[in-house]
Amino acid sequence: QLQLVESGGGLVQPGGSLRLSCAASGFTLDYYAIGWFRQAPGKEREGVSCISSSGGSTNYADSAKGRFTISRDNAKNTVYLQMNSLKPEDTAFYYCAAGAIATMNQNDYEYWGQGTQVTVSS
Repeated sequence: QLQLVESGGGLVQPGGSLRLSCAASGFTLDYYAIGWFRQAPGKEREGVSCISSSGGSTNYADSAKGRFTISRDNAKNTVYLQMNSLKPEDTAFYYCAAGAIATMNQNDYEYWGQGTQVTVSS
């Protein structure tokens, strides 16, 4: 069974950090681009960051640039999203997805995880 599992979410104060993980089971991530998306209550799901299968190409939403870093460890079959300087507006459910190419368009992704909640609040 092909599955992506996110972890690392939680409650953090503004200015704090979290590292999200996206682990694959049932398939290898080596040949897949990975995207991170988020959805806040009452809002549409939006792209946060993406990384190519090799890790050589990354992209970030303007809201994430300079604060978030996406990386991957294919040996561990895991992709990470390091989030620093978190703001209350980063509060959302975060999802990872696997697809053929690294884009910020959710329609380009084939496999999705169940998501992990990130709450930034004092």
